[in-house]
Amino acid sequence: MSEVDDSMSEVEEQEELQRKKEENGSGLDYILSLESVPSKLPPRLEELKTRVFCKSDAPVHTDTIQYSGAYAALRVDNSLRLDNFCQNFKIELIRLTDDDMEFDMIGIDPALANAFRRILISEVPTMAIERVYIANNTSVIQDEVLSHRLGLIPIRADPRLFEYPDTTGTDKNEKNTIVFKLHVRCEVGQPRITVKTRELEWLPHGSELHSEDNNRDASSKPRTFTSFNCSQDSLPEFPKSPIGIKDSDIIIAKLGPGQEIELEAHAVKGIGKTHAKWSPVATAWYRMLPEVVLLEEVKDELAEELKNKCPVGVFDIEDIGKGKRRATVARPRACTLCRECIRGGKEWEDRVSLRRVKDHFIFTIESTGALPPEELFTEAVKILEDKCERVIMELS
Repeated sequence: MSEVDDSMSEVEEQEELQRKKEENGSGLDYILSLESVPSKLPPRLEELKTRVFCKSDAPVHTDTIQYSGAYAALRVDNSLRLDNFCQNFKIELIRLTDDDMEFDMIGIDPALANAFRRILISEVPTMAIERVYIANNTSVIQDEVLSHRLGLIPIRADPRLFEYPDTTGTDKNEKNTIVFKLHVRCEVGQPRITVKTRELEWLPHGSELHSEDNNRDASSKPRTFTSFNCSQDSLPEFPKSPIGIKDSDIIIAKLGPGQEIELEAHAVKGIGKTHAKWSPVATAWYRMLPEVVLLEEVKDELAEELKNKCPVGVFDIEDIGKGKRRATVARPRACTLCRECIRGGKEWEDRVSLRRVKDHFIFTIESTGALPPEELFTEAVKILEDKCERVIMELS
């Protein structure tokens, strides 16, 4: 065959390849559609990619393999694709109460799960006591310690109804300040009393303490520490979300005979990044889904020993007939990775495999009471969405 014929055949092959690409869409879609390109990894590599193996001394294969060319030698595309994420990602609610919730986040990267955790702790706003005006304090607790204790009291108030305080001005109005009053006295001759948060009284009309204003006209009305234009309980949004203290039994101080506390506490909107008192969660944490696999049948005495090894009751025993029994994995979700089941020699590591699923997270949120836990997660999603939009806008 002549060189001209060879060049013509190469051109025809290129044209045929280009035609098939156009028919199948983009170049990546065309490559993935070829029969010679496998769509899945071999089982062993798939386990190493999606599981953390917990050995008796330390976990192994903990890295999350994210880059697209990780399995290029096997002709497997490992790139992150939006359509695959939307198809595989889901949330399953496990438990929900007034104060906490547990749910599963499936098909998500560890970095995103950790982003939700950090946002919940430090960026979802709440209301907390920031300024304390003490008129009288004869208790044994110093003013600074008393103010600090008041700041850590969870307040039941929807922060979405309030504005952030203006740090450059002095206007403290009904839209950015909540006022509480505390006036307790232990009379002489009476036993010691315990001052609890139930003694804090919400003042919807604003401050009642007179501010020190030497330039005030004697005929004018005494000025207070706030400038409310109307009562907060008259606003239409507040009756639906009543303001108060989350727990009425938190101890503030103890007073002896003759001791007294009189003060006003002003709560404002803030975030946990500024101070922990504004953090809306007692804790927000996650762990990877446990996966416990029996590599071989564990029977009779060994099954009983395996069951007794686990302190949280992951394993159970079933009757298989003819007086024989074998161990089963009954409650893998309860596994705490204590590794007791694989201690006692290599033979136990050959029988039991402890794993963690890399893209399946058990997420727990414990609210302090400002907002229900499900609303806290919704607010965290909105904050993360705003962050993504700002990045896209800056890059465009």
